[in-house]
Amino acid sequence: MTRTWFLPLMLVLGGSAVATGLVLRKEPGSALAFLLVFVVLAFVNSPLIFPRSIGAVEAQRRSAVDGRPVVYWRPGCTYCLRLRMRLGLTAHRLHWVDIWRDPAGAAAVRSANDGNETVPTVVVGGRPHTNPDPAWVREQLSTAP
Repeated sequence: MTRTWFLPLMLVLGGSAVATGLVLRKEPGSALAFLLVFVVLAFVNSPLIFPRSIGAVEAQRRSAVDGRPVVYWRPGCTYCLRLRMRLGLTAHRLHWVDIWRDPAGAAAVRSANDGNETVPTVVVGGRPHTNPDPAWVREQLSTAP
């Protein structure tokens, strides 16, 4: 759990330090702007922007029932964020597994990627696809029952 919040926490703390320095130099406008930028970056890199993660075993079970893809991701991954943002509201229809929270998910990703934890890894119909194009993922979602 702490691993998923480490980067956002460091961004907020770093932004606060920079903002404090700017306030002490009598630049409150710049301080507010820096703090807002760091808070937005922290939010974007936090688990809050992704749909609620479930365990790999549960995601595989649900995918077998409804045919929807399973997305293995981790906080701080820019490619995962790109996928999430480009999917828009349809992202909530996928099954998301945070590999930092779920050891079985991390193991599934390693087995699909020659021992590497390369994310996002999207599993469609039992076949893994590493860092696929978001348009392709959206297409797979539209063909799911």
